[in-house]
Formats: sequence, structure tokens, C-alpha cells
Amino acid sequence: METINHIINGNGNGNGNNHGYTNGNNHAVYETEQDTIVTTERKSIKARLQDGDCLYGMSFLSFCPTMVEIAGWSGYDFVILDLEHGFGGISEGLRCIHALTAANTPVIVRVPELSHVWVKKVLDLGPQGIIFPLVDGPESAKKAVSYCRYPPNGVRGVATPIVRASRFGIDESYAKKYEKDLLILCQVETAEGVENVEGIAAVDGVDGIMVGPLDLSASVGCMHDPRNEKVKEMMRKIESTVLGMKRKEGGGPYLAGFAMPFDGPDQFRSRGYKLIRGVTDVGLFKNACVGDVSKFNMNTNKINGQYC
Repeated sequence: METINHIINGNGNGNGNNHGYTNGNNHAVYETEQDTIVTTERKSIKARLQDGDCLYGMSFLSFCPTMVEIAGWSGYDFVILDLEHGFGGISEGLRCIHALTAANTPVIVRVPELSHVWVKKVLDLGPQGIIFPLVDGPESAKKAVSYCRYPPNGVRGVATPIVRASRFGIDESYAKKYEKDLLILCQVETAEGVENVEGIAAVDGVDGIMVGPLDLSASVGCMHDPRNEKVKEMMRKIESTVLGMKRKEGGGPYLAGFAMPFDGPDQFRSRGYKLIRGVTDVGLFKNACVGDVSKFNMNTNKINGQYC
């Protein structure tokens, strides 16, 4: 959960034992022997989904802290840091998370592969959600969940006294409560995954299914034709299956997806998607640049039919 922190009633050393609770103003409070740390919080992504909200965000591939902070202040419900196709790693991702925390904007991270090492490093940064690519069946989904949980329920490495997710040990209750707010999404992007989507979504700990139209189209030989009827049929099967499933305790499974120019966010929302990625930073900037140059060239041609 992203926060804005204030230290009161103390000398700022942060020594001693600490205990967390929430005061009447909906501020999380962590007390040490010498300090009281009050944090202004907003509802987590998972809590908002449980409330029935439809959330809209964007993906970042450039890992530019300035640009990602602008996105945060612009009002997106979340930002996805894409470690699968993006240009950054853990260190670059941390700087972006710092920027988004300043803008009080939740972070979801897409890991590059189903790897407990990647998951451990990512979760220690403290994102609110994680996306696993290329999940083709229930066993892969179970592995994904196990990488997110501490023993005995999983295999996540324990470093709670020193990682950012626990406020570097200041929040001693982190290990007991983080599962409640961590959103786990499995991305279904192959024909095999579509056939197994109900089993994937039913796995304990999986909160939602992320739909990737481009990889779905490639998996059935239509990489250059994502509007193909085969792709539409697979998407409809995912949608009807997930929406028709019995709700889990605590909510989910939810439909999440990457909107496309020919199948936009409004269409996704009308079909029951609750978490929608609309644009990427690279695509948005590219379109702005191409449009700017095109506008200049058009105006130049209008000046007495001559170039400047």
C-alpha cells in the first residue's frame, strides 16, 4: 500500500520495537519506543476491486522516473512496470516505484518469467500487484502463488527486517498482512492457457486472469491479425469462463486485460473487465511525436505552397 509518511512525537532515530494500527482518521500508525510514524493511505488495488470498482491504468517500458511520476499525478488508478518487455530491471524499477509513491499511485509489476528469484526481488520492493506471463495451466498458477508466499505456504525468501516492502523492518506486521492486499494476476496468452483458464483462475491465491490479445493471436498463427475471429473466440471463452465462476472468499477471480486500438478500454469495461491497461508510455509518446511532426509538415505545406 502506497503511503505518505510523517514522523511525530520522537527524535527520528526509529530504534526499538514497533507496533502498527489504524487511527480514527484512517491513518496507519507505527509506534516505536521513541517515535510515532503516521502514514496517509489510500485503498489498495485489491480492496478497490473487492468494492466493485473498475480500474484504469497504463504500462511503462521506459522506466523513466520523471515520466512515470507524471503518469501518477495524472490520475491513473495504477501503473504497470513491465519487466517482461521493458528496458529496466530491479534498480530501475525501484526508482520508478519511488516516483509513483510520491504521487500516491499503486504499482503492479509484470515479471519476465515464472521465477522465484524474480518474484522475491520484485515483492521485496513493495508493489501492490504482480503479473505472471505465460501461465498455461493450474500447476504453473500454483507455482506462481507459492513464489509470493512465505513458508510454510510458499517458498518466498524471508528478509522482512531489511526490505522496502516492510518499510525496512519498521512495519513488523508486514509478513502477517501483505497477502490480503497483494493482487496476483496470471496472464493467459496461449491456446493451451485458454483451454485451462477455469483451472488457472480457480487456484487459491490467484485473484484474476490477465488477457493479452497479441500473444493470443500469435499462438494461433495470427500474429499480424489480432482482430482475427479465432482470437475473438478465445477472448470470449476466457471472459465467459471467468465471469461465470463462483466468487472466491475475498473477491475474484477478476478479468484484467490489455486494451487495443481496435478494442478499446470502453469495450473492455462493457464486457466485464475490472482492471484495464489502456496505453503504454512508449506508444503514447511515439504517437505524440509522430502527430507533432505530421502537424508541422502539414502546416509547412500550407505556407504559400513552400517549405520554411
